[in-house]
Amino acid sequence: VTKYYTPHTHTFMNFFVVSPQGCRYVSKAAAKTQVEFDYDGPSMTTTVPGPRSQNTGAINFFCNYEESKGNYLVDVDGNRMLDIYTQISSIPIGYNHPALLKVMTNPNNLSTFVNRPALGILPPENFPDKITESLLSVAPSGMTRVQTMSCGACSNENAYKAIFIWYRNKERGPNTPTNEELNTSMINQAPGCPELSILSFMGGFHGRTLGCLATTHSKAIHKLDIPSFDWPVAPFPRLQYPLDEFTRDNAEEEARCLEEVEDLIVKWRQKGKPVAGIVIEPIQAEGGDNHASPDFFRRLRNIARKHGCAFHVDEVQTGGGGTGKFWAHEHWGMDDPADVVSFSKKLLSGGYYHKDELQPYRIFNTWMGDPSKNLFLSEVLNVIRRENLLEQVTRSGKALLNGLYELQAQYPSILSRARGQGTFCAIDACDDATRDRIMLKARDKGVLLGGCGDRTIRFRPALVFKEYHVNLFLNIFNDVLAQHK
Repeated sequence: VTKYYTPHTHTFMNFFVVSPQGCRYVSKAAAKTQVEFDYDGPSMTTTVPGPRSQNTGAINFFCNYEESKGNYLVDVDGNRMLDIYTQISSIPIGYNHPALLKVMTNPNNLSTFVNRPALGILPPENFPDKITESLLSVAPSGMTRVQTMSCGACSNENAYKAIFIWYRNKERGPNTPTNEELNTSMINQAPGCPELSILSFMGGFHGRTLGCLATTHSKAIHKLDIPSFDWPVAPFPRLQYPLDEFTRDNAEEEARCLEEVEDLIVKWRQKGKPVAGIVIEPIQAEGGDNHASPDFFRRLRNIARKHGCAFHVDEVQTGGGGTGKFWAHEHWGMDDPADVVSFSKKLLSGGYYHKDELQPYRIFNTWMGDPSKNLFLSEVLNVIRRENLLEQVTRSGKALLNGLYELQAQYPSILSRARGQGTFCAIDACDDATRDRIMLKARDKGVLLGGCGDRTIRFRPALVFKEYHVNLFLNIFNDVLAQHK
């Protein structure tokens, strides 16, 4: 006998399992924790997109954000869906969180919302204090400086520029730029525009601006028709699962990739296009939720040091707590994990942390971020600490991953390679068409999921996603899989 939770009556019902082949998967029951701003389950009145969202072109459907709450997104047709994708992993503590609504109604914050300053030249008086209590309070190990930006792509783009400036300053030493450098820079020629490069990894995603796109290798359609740079691209480890059954194979795969990284650094130096920096995601998200071991990243960090390259960790999607730690690179266990750490999404604006020596004063645009987003972030961080949400993510993530393990064992012809850290989880379908059908059927049953890579389903819930929500999802997901033909 196992218990199955029925959300609308807030009761548990007993179900008898007759045979493993014929039984419906039932997640282990967990006591529901009331969330004051959450609904009690999905509620669907139409297929999605519904009548009011038809003919939407590239968008999925129109939303009713006023009615969305907690872990639930409501569309314009009144469909209420358990959101496990959260605006491409960018909603930290759910929709319409009371703490954030309170920030909006505080009269002391009105000026910050109404007046958006050019932060690089005219910041508000309280801006240093607000940065200290928000972004600097969660600074990665070894970093005390942060440059704010507005989104993930511009964070990475400007971080690359900072790396190039740092690299040339090292080469130039105490000397000032020559007239030749100044003049040739105006016509996009060396030596003013030097032939430097950023090494990136196949499967990586760092944004769609021009420099970022040169380091993005997740989907061809992102890059097609766009001119790019001749920068080196290294292989990212392709691990085999379950990990404990392929320890030796995976170690050899990681060693192969690291050897290729060193070979590329040497080769590009010989080509006259030295590698100024290495950029990598702790988990390749858009590229298919590809993981590597902490040892791989520690050794890669050492390779960057050995060759004089800045080490840039892109935490745009992994940062903010979804892996059970605020920064995914904390899982590596390093005191000096990076020279640059970029962020956005769950941190509500964008930017990058950096070492002191990567502080150029030539990184500039009009807004350089948004102080109003830092007000929200301060309150998000208060909620994370007050409600111990990183511990909650760890518990929910364990329940989610264990549920995915059971489902892939029950449906081995459909699912494989369940993996994850915290609730930052993923599972592969047998092919892309099956993946897409499963996601659409799940959506019509009230669960929003995301895809990535060739055939991966990724899970990106908010930090307020509890074991109760995991159980709701697993039961609906099982129904979808059982009906899949």
